[in-house]
Amino acid sequence: MVDITHKTNTLRIATAQASVQVSKAETILAIQNKTVPKGDVFEMAKAAGFLAVKKTPDLLPDCHPIPIEYTAVAYRIEELTIVIELTVKTIYKTGVEVEAMHGASVVALTLYDMLKPIDKGVQIRNIRLLEKKGGKSDRKAIPENLKTAVIVCSDSISIGIGEDKSGRKIIEKFEAMAIKVNDYSIIPDDKQTIQEKIKSLCDLSYQLIVITGGTGLSPRDVTPEAVSELIDREIPGIAETARQYGQERMPTSMLSRSVAGLIGDTLVLTMPGSTGGAIEYIDALFPHVLHVFGVMEGKKHE
Repeated sequence: MVDITHKTNTLRIATAQASVQVSKAETILAIQNKTVPKGDVFEMAKAAGFLAVKKTPDLLPDCHPIPIEYTAVAYRIEELTIVIELTVKTIYKTGVEVEAMHGASVVALTLYDMLKPIDKGVQIRNIRLLEKKGGKSDRKAIPENLKTAVIVCSDSISIGIGEDKSGRKIIEKFEAMAIKVNDYSIIPDDKQTIQEKIKSLCDLSYQLIVITGGTGLSPRDVTPEAVSELIDREIPGIAETARQYGQERMPTSMLSRSVAGLIGDTLVLTMPGSTGGAIEYIDALFPHVLHVFGVMEGKKHE
Protein backbone atom coordinates (compact mmCIF):
# COMPACT_ATOMS: atom_id res chain seq x y z
CA MET A 1 0.00 0.00 0.00
CA VAL A 2 1.17 3.53 -0.76
CA ASP A 3 2.67 5.33 2.24
CA ILE A 4 0.31 8.20 3.15
CA THR A 5 1.65 8.91 6.64
CA HIS A 6 3.13 12.24 5.49
CA LYS A 7 -0.20 13.51 4.19
CA THR A 8 -2.65 15.68 6.10
CA ASN A 9 -6.34 15.10 6.68
CA THR A 10 -8.56 17.15 4.39
CA LEU A 11 -12.18 16.96 3.32
CA ARG A 12 -12.39 14.44 0.47
CA ILE A 13 -15.48 14.13 -1.74
CA ALA A 14 -16.09 11.90 -4.74
CA THR A 15 -19.17 11.30 -6.88
CA ALA A 16 -19.44 8.35 -9.23
CA GLN A 17 -22.08 7.50 -11.79
CA ALA A 18 -23.42 4.28 -13.22
CA SER A 19 -26.28 3.64 -15.64
CA VAL A 20 -28.67 0.73 -15.89
CA GLN A 21 -30.73 0.42 -19.05
CA VAL A 22 -33.90 -1.66 -19.16
CA SER A 23 -35.58 -2.92 -22.32
CA LYS A 24 -39.19 -1.97 -21.72
CA ALA A 25 -41.29 0.73 -20.10
CA GLU A 26 -43.08 -1.83 -17.95
CA THR A 27 -39.88 -2.38 -15.99
CA ILE A 28 -39.66 1.31 -15.10
CA LEU A 29 -43.31 1.28 -13.99
CA ALA A 30 -42.69 -1.78 -11.81
CA ILE A 31 -39.81 0.02 -10.10
CA GLN A 32 -41.83 3.19 -9.55
CA ASN A 33 -44.89 1.29 -8.31
CA LYS A 34 -42.74 -1.01 -6.14
CA THR A 35 -44.19 -4.14 -7.70
CA VAL A 36 -40.91 -5.86 -8.58
CA PRO A 37 -41.13 -9.39 -7.04
CA LYS A 38 -37.80 -9.09 -5.23
CA GLY A 39 -38.88 -5.94 -3.38
CA ASP A 40 -38.23 -2.19 -3.37
CA VAL A 41 -35.49 -1.98 -5.99
CA PHE A 42 -34.18 1.50 -5.23
CA GLU A 43 -34.03 1.06 -1.44
CA MET A 44 -32.44 -2.39 -1.64
CA ALA A 45 -29.82 -1.20 -4.13
CA LYS A 46 -29.08 1.86 -2.00
CA ALA A 47 -28.42 -0.35 1.03
CA ALA A 48 -26.14 -2.55 -1.08
CA GLY A 49 -24.27 0.55 -2.21
CA PHE A 50 -23.70 1.63 1.40
CA LEU A 51 -22.25 -1.79 2.24
CA ALA A 52 -20.07 -1.78 -0.88
CA VAL A 53 -18.54 1.59 -0.01
CA LYS A 54 -17.58 0.39 3.46
CA LYS A 55 -16.25 -2.95 2.14
CA THR A 56 -14.08 -1.48 -0.62
CA PRO A 57 -10.71 -2.01 1.14
CA ASP A 58 -11.69 -5.63 1.87
CA LEU A 59 -11.86 -6.35 -1.85
CA LEU A 60 -9.18 -4.10 -3.39
CA PRO A 61 -5.75 -5.07 -2.01
CA ASP A 62 -4.08 -1.64 -2.29
CA CYS A 63 -7.04 0.38 -1.05
CA HIS A 64 -6.56 2.03 2.37
CA PRO A 65 -9.18 1.42 5.07
CA ILE A 66 -10.65 4.84 5.74
CA PRO A 67 -13.45 6.32 7.87
CA ILE A 68 -16.52 6.77 5.68
CA GLU A 69 -18.39 9.75 7.10
CA TYR A 70 -21.11 10.21 4.50
CA THR A 71 -22.62 8.26 1.61
CA ALA A 72 -25.62 9.20 -0.50
CA VAL A 73 -27.30 7.51 -3.46
CA ALA A 74 -29.50 9.39 -5.92
CA TYR A 75 -31.47 8.02 -8.87
CA ARG A 76 -32.65 9.70 -12.04
CA ILE A 77 -34.87 8.04 -14.65
CA GLU A 78 -34.31 9.08 -18.27
CA GLU A 79 -36.73 7.13 -20.46
CA LEU A 80 -35.45 3.52 -20.18
CA THR A 81 -32.23 4.43 -18.38
CA ILE A 82 -31.73 4.63 -14.62
CA VAL A 83 -28.86 6.97 -13.79
CA ILE A 84 -27.21 6.31 -10.43
CA GLU A 85 -25.08 8.91 -8.66
CA LEU A 86 -23.27 7.95 -5.48
CA THR A 87 -21.36 10.45 -3.34
CA VAL A 88 -18.87 9.63 -0.58
CA LYS A 89 -17.27 12.03 1.90
CA THR A 90 -14.53 11.67 4.48
CA ILE A 91 -11.92 13.75 6.27
CA TYR A 92 -8.76 11.77 5.76
CA LYS A 93 -5.37 11.59 4.03
CA THR A 94 -6.49 9.90 0.84
CA GLY A 95 -9.41 10.22 -1.56
CA VAL A 96 -12.66 8.26 -1.86
CA GLU A 97 -13.08 7.99 -5.64
CA VAL A 98 -12.56 4.21 -5.62
CA GLU A 99 -15.13 3.82 -2.84
CA ALA A 100 -17.63 5.91 -4.80
CA MET A 101 -17.10 3.95 -8.01
CA HIS A 102 -17.31 0.62 -6.20
CA GLY A 103 -20.52 1.70 -4.47
CA ALA A 104 -22.10 2.91 -7.72
CA SER A 105 -21.18 -0.32 -9.51
CA VAL A 106 -22.73 -2.46 -6.75
CA VAL A 107 -25.89 -0.34 -6.82
CA ALA A 108 -26.09 -1.00 -10.56
CA LEU A 109 -25.42 -4.71 -10.09
CA THR A 110 -28.15 -4.93 -7.45
CA LEU A 111 -30.59 -3.26 -9.83
CA TYR A 112 -29.61 -5.79 -12.47
CA ASP A 113 -30.06 -8.72 -10.09
CA MET A 114 -33.48 -7.56 -8.91
CA LEU A 115 -34.79 -6.69 -12.38
CA LYS A 116 -33.55 -9.64 -14.42
CA PRO A 117 -36.54 -11.88 -13.48
CA ILE A 118 -38.89 -9.41 -15.16
CA ASP A 119 -36.61 -8.01 -17.88
CA LYS A 120 -34.03 -10.12 -19.70
CA GLY A 121 -32.66 -7.10 -21.55
CA VAL A 122 -31.23 -5.18 -18.58
CA GLN A 123 -27.72 -3.77 -19.17
CA ILE A 124 -25.18 -2.00 -16.94
CA ARG A 125 -23.40 0.87 -18.64
CA ASN A 126 -20.99 3.75 -18.09
CA ILE A 127 -19.53 3.36 -14.61
CA ARG A 128 -17.35 6.44 -14.17
CA LEU A 129 -16.07 9.06 -11.79
CA LEU A 130 -17.94 12.34 -12.11
CA GLU A 131 -16.06 14.52 -9.66
CA LYS A 132 -13.49 14.44 -6.88
CA LYS A 133 -12.44 17.12 -4.43
CA GLY A 134 -9.74 17.36 -1.80
CA GLY A 135 -6.03 16.61 -1.74
CA LYS A 136 -3.93 17.30 -4.83
CA SER A 137 -6.95 18.10 -7.01
CA ASP A 138 -7.72 21.16 -4.85
CA ARG A 139 -4.22 22.54 -4.53
CA LYS A 140 -3.84 26.18 -5.37
CA ALA A 141 -1.37 27.08 -8.06
CA ILE A 142 2.09 28.04 -6.85
CA PRO A 143 2.60 31.81 -7.34
CA GLU A 144 4.87 32.43 -10.30
CA ASN A 145 8.38 33.78 -9.69
CA LEU A 146 7.99 33.57 -5.91
CA LYS A 147 11.14 35.20 -4.57
CA THR A 148 12.22 32.80 -1.84
CA ALA A 149 15.04 32.61 0.71
CA VAL A 150 16.13 29.82 3.05
CA ILE A 151 18.13 30.76 6.14
CA VAL A 152 19.89 28.20 8.33
CA CYS A 153 20.49 29.39 11.91
CA SER A 154 23.30 27.40 13.53
CA ASP A 155 26.40 28.44 15.46
CA SER A 156 28.28 25.26 14.62
CA ILE A 157 27.40 25.00 10.94
CA SER A 158 28.14 28.69 10.36
CA ILE A 159 31.78 28.14 11.44
CA GLY A 160 32.19 24.92 9.48
CA ILE A 161 31.50 22.38 12.22
CA GLY A 162 28.91 20.01 10.83
CA GLU A 163 26.93 20.05 7.63
CA ASP A 164 23.60 21.65 6.89
CA LYS A 165 20.94 19.06 6.17
CA SER A 166 17.64 20.75 7.08
CA GLY A 167 18.16 23.74 4.78
CA ARG A 168 19.18 21.51 1.90
CA LYS A 169 16.15 19.31 2.47
CA ILE A 170 13.85 22.34 2.42
CA ILE A 171 15.38 23.44 -0.88
CA GLU A 172 14.93 19.91 -2.26
CA LYS A 173 11.27 19.86 -1.22
CA PHE A 174 10.74 23.31 -2.75
CA GLU A 175 12.31 22.26 -6.04
CA ALA A 176 9.81 19.39 -6.23
CA MET A 177 7.05 22.02 -5.99
CA ALA A 178 8.68 24.26 -8.62
CA ILE A 179 9.61 26.86 -6.00
CA LYS A 180 13.02 28.36 -6.79
CA VAL A 181 15.18 29.37 -3.84
CA ASN A 182 16.92 32.62 -4.75
CA ASP A 183 18.94 33.04 -1.56
CA TYR A 184 20.44 30.36 0.70
CA SER A 185 22.52 31.36 3.70
CA ILE A 186 23.90 29.97 6.95
CA ILE A 187 24.21 32.35 9.89
CA PRO A 188 24.93 31.97 13.64
CA ASP A 189 22.28 31.85 16.36
CA ASP A 190 22.55 35.55 17.03
CA LYS A 191 19.47 37.72 17.37
CA GLN A 192 20.93 40.82 15.73
CA THR A 193 22.42 38.83 12.85
CA ILE A 194 19.11 37.06 12.21
CA GLN A 195 17.20 40.34 12.19
CA GLU A 196 19.69 42.04 9.90
CA LYS A 197 19.48 39.16 7.43
CA ILE A 198 15.69 39.25 7.42
CA LYS A 199 15.60 43.03 6.96
CA SER A 200 18.03 42.84 4.04
CA LEU A 201 15.88 40.23 2.31
CA CYS A 202 12.71 42.26 2.88
CA ASP A 203 14.47 45.31 1.41
CA LEU A 204 15.16 43.18 -1.69
CA SER A 205 11.42 42.38 -1.98
CA TYR A 206 11.67 38.71 -1.03
CA GLN A 207 8.17 37.28 -0.67
CA LEU A 208 8.93 34.12 1.30
CA ILE A 209 11.61 33.64 3.95
CA VAL A 210 11.99 30.23 5.58
CA ILE A 211 14.25 29.97 8.62
CA THR A 212 15.35 26.60 9.97
CA GLY A 213 16.96 26.26 13.38
CA GLY A 214 16.95 28.09 16.68
CA THR A 215 13.31 27.32 17.59
CA GLY A 216 14.06 25.05 20.54
CA LEU A 217 14.78 25.71 24.21
CA SER A 218 18.56 25.92 24.44
CA PRO A 219 20.04 29.27 25.59
CA ARG A 220 21.19 30.03 22.01
CA ASP A 221 17.79 29.34 20.42
CA VAL A 222 16.65 32.91 19.73
CA THR A 223 15.01 32.66 16.29
CA PRO A 224 11.40 33.09 17.57
CA GLU A 225 12.38 36.19 19.56
CA ALA A 226 14.30 37.68 16.64
CA VAL A 227 11.44 37.13 14.19
CA SER A 228 8.61 38.11 16.56
CA GLU A 229 10.10 41.58 17.06
CA LEU A 230 9.96 42.19 13.29
CA ILE A 231 6.55 40.71 12.48
CA ASP A 232 3.81 43.17 11.62
CA ARG A 233 1.01 40.61 11.54
CA GLU A 234 1.42 37.24 13.23
CA ILE A 235 -0.39 34.26 11.68
CA PRO A 236 -0.74 31.86 14.65
CA GLY A 237 -2.52 29.15 12.67
CA ILE A 238 0.60 28.39 10.63
CA ALA A 239 2.75 27.34 13.58
CA GLU A 240 -0.23 25.69 15.27
CA THR A 241 -0.88 23.56 12.20
CA ALA A 242 2.74 22.51 11.91
CA ARG A 243 3.00 21.59 15.60
CA GLN A 244 -0.22 19.59 15.46
CA TYR A 245 1.02 17.72 12.40
CA GLY A 246 4.33 17.00 14.11
CA GLN A 247 2.65 16.00 17.38
CA GLU A 248 0.86 13.16 15.60
CA ARG A 249 4.26 11.80 14.53
CA MET A 250 6.70 12.83 17.28
CA PRO A 251 5.54 13.73 20.83
CA THR A 252 8.43 16.15 21.37
CA SER A 253 7.03 18.43 18.64
CA MET A 254 5.20 20.26 21.42
CA LEU A 255 8.51 21.85 22.40
CA SER A 256 8.93 23.75 19.13
CA ARG A 257 8.57 27.52 19.56
CA SER A 258 8.16 28.30 15.88
CA VAL A 259 6.35 31.48 14.86
CA ALA A 260 5.08 32.79 11.52
CA GLY A 261 3.74 36.02 10.14
CA LEU A 262 4.05 38.90 7.73
CA ILE A 263 6.73 41.57 7.65
CA GLY A 264 5.14 43.96 5.23
CA ASP A 265 4.23 41.69 2.31
CA THR A 266 6.91 39.12 3.15
CA LEU A 267 5.83 35.81 4.69
CA VAL A 268 8.35 34.58 7.27
CA LEU A 269 8.21 30.99 8.53
CA THR A 270 10.42 29.51 11.23
CA MET A 271 11.05 25.78 11.47
CA PRO A 272 13.03 23.33 13.62
CA GLY A 273 16.67 22.78 12.80
CA SER A 274 16.36 18.99 12.70
CA THR A 275 15.97 17.47 9.26
CA GLY A 276 12.91 15.48 10.32
CA GLY A 277 11.28 18.53 11.88
CA ALA A 278 11.90 20.66 8.80
CA ILE A 279 10.44 17.98 6.53
CA GLU A 280 7.36 17.73 8.73
CA TYR A 281 6.83 21.49 8.61
CA ILE A 282 7.07 21.56 4.82
CA ASP A 283 4.67 18.61 4.49
CA ALA A 284 2.23 20.19 6.93
CA LEU A 285 2.20 23.68 5.44
CA PHE A 286 2.90 23.49 1.72
CA PRO A 287 1.54 24.32 -0.74
CA HIS A 288 -1.56 25.47 1.18
CA VAL A 289 0.22 28.21 3.10
CA LEU A 290 1.05 29.95 -0.18
CA HIS A 291 -2.61 30.89 -0.48
CA VAL A 292 -1.67 33.82 1.75
CA PHE A 293 -0.30 35.63 -1.30
CA GLY A 294 -3.60 35.32 -3.12
CA VAL A 295 -5.48 36.55 -0.06
CA MET A 296 -3.20 39.59 0.19
CA GLU A 297 -3.99 40.37 -3.44
CA GLY A 298 -7.70 40.42 -2.60
CA LYS A 299 -8.67 36.95 -3.82
CA LYS A 300 -11.41 35.13 -1.94
CA HIS A 301 -10.85 32.24 0.47
CA GLU A 302 -12.03 29.01 -1.15
